[in-house]
Amino acid sequence: MKISEAARTSGASARSLRYYEDEGLIVPGRLGNGYRDFCRSTIDRVRVVRSLLEAGLPVRLIKELLPHLAVEPDADTDAVCAEFLHEVQSYRDRLTARIASLSDQREALDAYLRGARRTGR
Repeated sequence: MKISEAARTSGASARSLRYYEDEGLIVPGRLGNGYRDFCRSTIDRVRVVRSLLEAGLPVRLIKELLPHLAVEPDADTDAVCAEFLHEVQSYRDRLTARIASLSDQREALDAYLRGARRTGR
């Protein structure tokens, strides 16, 4: 299917599909005229990519994970999954730290604003 139909079917915009391709997250086929040709498996991968992005994972981590999703489970895949889960946990921990820092900044601004209102500034 062409990119417009792939966008409609996958729920991703045509621009997003081009971005996913540029980042190496998907590899659509090409027709003789150079147009992209999206097959069912590529659409399925787009849905996986979208769900991982919506979960907040960065493209870098998604790129690492995708090649292992289609592989049959074995010892190497288990090690990759464990490493991936460790990376996701580290990413989550960094987000938690950023959220705490932003919350502290917001509280400091709130305190400043309360003080400014009392003094009539």
